[in-house]
Amino acid sequence: MARVLAVVNQKGGVGKTTTSVNLAAGLAGKGRRVLLVDLDPQGNATMGSGIDKRNLARTVYHALLGLSEAASVRARSQSGAYDLLPANRELAGAEIELVELPNRESRLKSALAPLGAQYDYIFIDCPPSLSLLTLNALVAAEEVVIPMQCEYYALEGLTDLVGTIKRVRAHLNPRLEIAGLLRTMYDPRNTLAQHVSAQLETHFGDKVYRTLVPRNVRLAEAPSYGAPAVVWDSASKGAQAYLALAQEILARDAAQEARAVGA
Repeated sequence: MARVLAVVNQKGGVGKTTTSVNLAAGLAGKGRRVLLVDLDPQGNATMGSGIDKRNLARTVYHALLGLSEAASVRARSQSGAYDLLPANRELAGAEIELVELPNRESRLKSALAPLGAQYDYIFIDCPPSLSLLTLNALVAAEEVVIPMQCEYYALEGLTDLVGTIKRVRAHLNPRLEIAGLLRTMYDPRNTLAQHVSAQLETHFGDKVYRTLVPRNVRLAEAPSYGAPAVVWDSASKGAQAYLALAQEILARDAAQEARAVGA
């Protein structure tokens, strides 16, 4: 069964979509079967995967509302070599429509259930808010990846997010855990960044990924070419960081499996 990870942070502009797209492509490039779910009405992960959100007849919106099976909504990212449940502005309406539906918090989980055996990893790119869409992602996921910048306000936001994860675990999804915190747009010359980074390591220990994603213009440019940076310019510093992160995740998974076998 697939390992389902939600890429979450209620703060915008921290690299959620960049992380989702490049991790999906990075792991696909290492032979893993990957599905990326674009759960943000902006549809940036869809466009960044090389799929035009303006020409979609069916999206994740239809899967959430039970109007289509998730399998029939899937599109293929040719540039990234992974599958995608795409999104566009239509998804914004789901916030209102889901309120009246039964099991509104677990609609995504139900939609993804038939696909679990077909993938090794399912990543869910969440919107920049703690909304009903994000709640669906947290209920569907086993683990959470939190991309964050090393700045003061990010620490305050992290406290709120960790609180939300604890509440979801207590009431809706007892298996939910934090897979890791990813330091993005990292500038080692910045004293505050170094200080916040050290605080994260002190408080979260091995939950903080060793990989640091630097500020890199190639990461920002890649979506305009409809391809993940790890494919479009794999030699760039940003792409190299995400390839290293994919390898780190695989190494963690292998170690966890080895511990489970030995237990």
